[in-house]
Amino acid sequence: MKEYDFEPIRGLPEQLPPGEELLWQGAPRWNVLARRVFHVRKIAVYFLLLAVLLAFGWADQGGVAAVVQGTLWIAMLAALAIGALVLLAWGMARTTVYTITSRRVVMRIGVALPMMMNLPFAQIRTADLRRYADGCGDIPLLLAESARPSYVLFWPHVRPWTFSPPRPMLRAIPDVDRVAGILADALKAFAESGEEQDSASDSEAESSPAAAS
Repeated sequence: MKEYDFEPIRGLPEQLPPGEELLWQGAPRWNVLARRVFHVRKIAVYFLLLAVLLAFGWADQGGVAAVVQGTLWIAMLAALAIGALVLLAWGMARTTVYTITSRRVVMRIGVALPMMMNLPFAQIRTADLRRYADGCGDIPLLLAESARPSYVLFWPHVRPWTFSPPRPMLRAIPDVDRVAGILADALKAFAESGEEQDSASDSEAESSPAAAS
């Protein structure tokens, strides 16, 4: 039995109710997570500069042999650190599923402890777009005050350094313009359907949009 065989639909804890349609599913790109979340390029530059600075001291103390030995030690340390972060980014991308339906956004997140985060459209106030040069991007969501999402619980699927209020975010999505268009159309259709008014009272009664499976 595979890890997520219990899911009736990939990325969802249960079958969709009658009338709710699955519009899109996707996941972050692991290499974008590695760069944007874990900053592996910056870490690589840090180790490179560290090796260059230390090399001057090693050269004075032991010549070429000391420089080579010290540089190899720094390189091994850098490879270990960057490798661990890349592996973590790959694991996050592999276990994450973002889902957009005609009524909500669902985020299956978590590597060691998978969770389902249910964000009904009635709780979503705005959805923004942050696009990168490679066509990937992020979609931060501003929720109603009654939602009270947890920054720690959603990380890294949350807008960085935005704590009041935290903003859950579909992160490192390929073809983000198309996905943002799907979400915008779904939110507009939901608002025009009148369902937002019907479900607002139920949404405000919830203390959090997050429901851990």
